[in-house]
Amino acid sequence: MHFNQLLRERYSVREYKPLKVSKALLIEVLEAGRMAPSAANRQPWSFILVSDDANLEKIKECYDREWFKAAPQVIVICGNHEMAWKRSFDQKDHTDVDASIAIDHMTLRATELGLGTCWICHFDPEKVRKVMQLPEHIEPIALLPIGYPQESKAPQKKRKPFSEVAFDEVYGKPLMK
Repeated sequence: MHFNQLLRERYSVREYKPLKVSKALLIEVLEAGRMAPSAANRQPWSFILVSDDANLEKIKECYDREWFKAAPQVIVICGNHEMAWKRSFDQKDHTDVDASIAIDHMTLRATELGLGTCWICHFDPEKVRKVMQLPEHIEPIALLPIGYPQESKAPQKKRKPFSEVAFDEVYGKPLMK
């Protein structure tokens, strides 16, 4: 798929077919995350694939939405704050930034493979921590349900106009497209 088409096809899928994704395709998605760039190449992420029905039930208790309960599999994306690069000027920890890039790579690869995902950040991190048995320095950053979407066509995207997000030289001076 051409990259610009891929960007337009990807959307947050909230209705999945009740089919498990093969381990081979899931590895393709996880590999895309592994190949993402990170600050100082620290790669402070880990990806936990949740496919077993008993574990899925536990992880689905961490985000109380009916549509989420129908997701056939979930990837839990975690960040390791002990490994993360920190900016010298203000010690900003880039774990979230690095994990976000990896997640984006995974969502795009999933779309290319005909799979759907939905990036979830509004979940109970302490419940996820307990279910996944995460050590203190490992933070659950996002949940990524993954499966075959019910709909085959992406809905119309709602995005701000180019002039509201791209600026020429200084903030507020629109860069003309």
